[in-house]
Amino acid sequence: MQALDIRPAELPPDCERLRAEVRDFLAQTLGDLPPHERARNWSGYSPEFSRALGQRGWIGMTWPRRYGGGERSMLERYVVLEELLAAGAPVSAHWVADRQSGPLLMRYSPEVLAPELLPRIARGECHFCIGMSEPDSGSDLASIRTRAVRDGDGWRISGRKVWTSAAHKAHYMIALVRTAPPSADRHAGMSQFLVDMRSPGLTIRPIVNQLGEHEFNEVTFDEVPVPAHHLIGAEGEGWHQVTTELTFERSGPERYMSSTQLMLEMLDAADADNPHHQLVLGRLAAQYATLRQMSLGVAGMLAAGQNPGLAAAAVKDQGALLEQGLPDLAHELFGGRMPPESDLARVQRHLVLATPSFSLRGGTREILRGMLAKGMGLR
Repeated sequence: MQALDIRPAELPPDCERLRAEVRDFLAQTLGDLPPHERARNWSGYSPEFSRALGQRGWIGMTWPRRYGGGERSMLERYVVLEELLAAGAPVSAHWVADRQSGPLLMRYSPEVLAPELLPRIARGECHFCIGMSEPDSGSDLASIRTRAVRDGDGWRISGRKVWTSAAHKAHYMIALVRTAPPSADRHAGMSQFLVDMRSPGLTIRPIVNQLGEHEFNEVTFDEVPVPAHHLIGAEGEGWHQVTTELTFERSGPERYMSSTQLMLEMLDAADADNPHHQLVLGRLAAQYATLRQMSLGVAGMLAAGQNPGLAAAAVKDQGALLEQGLPDLAHELFGGRMPPESDLARVQRHLVLATPSFSLRGGTREILRGMLAKGMGLR
């Protein structure tokens, strides 16, 4: 068996100075945001807030200046993300584009699509969604059936994507589709395309979640035209490219900080003289500290140019377990003693309904553990 070696990164003094700057900005900008809104964490949507971050240079931080970036370090970016998540800032509008779509375009379309779109992303003006999941595919991404066929100088896409977060608000989707029939190699014959969400033949239908909110969507492609230069990377290399994209998706501190507001409310409500409160919240604090060190280690690996795929999968898996357990612990410690309209009760009610999805987004628990088992030589 091979050990999974995640070494915590050291934050240099510049990072702590940046942290203080971000905290001041958030105190001024979000000072009156109520806790139940902060509990939405990185699913909160505010184009105005994204543009404000872009003006500060806090989107696309590590990108080259020619793409509108700030050429700052991965660890500086980590500090900004950590503070945004801790404050429950409404960052959803730009989150996907900053986290994975921009880096993907920069790697696989550096001379065509990246110069056109990345400066707009960095300004907080251009929003993306992810076109991976499909009906009847479950967690088996290799079983996708949406296809692209050549049409003159371009392509036409037909099929369906599902559970597409914020598709109704996004400007673009990066879609994984088939450009060749399935073969013995299930991972062959897939390609990625940039799709304009205003394209003719594209229909977006809302999926209302158990919170009663419209965040997810089903997107139908009916012969949707896509220009030739919107093929990302090489035809047939989609599987390799999408696994790179998923590493970006799983590597950030959002994978263990999505329920942070509930932890803060529990700490505020705790009885300092109650041994059970001390024990439960002390264990939670230790888990947070451990996951933070692991997550910082992933950031350090990215900064060193290493592939943190397995480490990111481990953080995502363990982070989801922590986050999903918090509502039950809040009920155990405070159930029956929370005024219904208290901040603690409102945050807890939101996360009771929100957290079941945390083990699905970014890859299901079963998929991630299979990756870890294979990577560590356990199967």
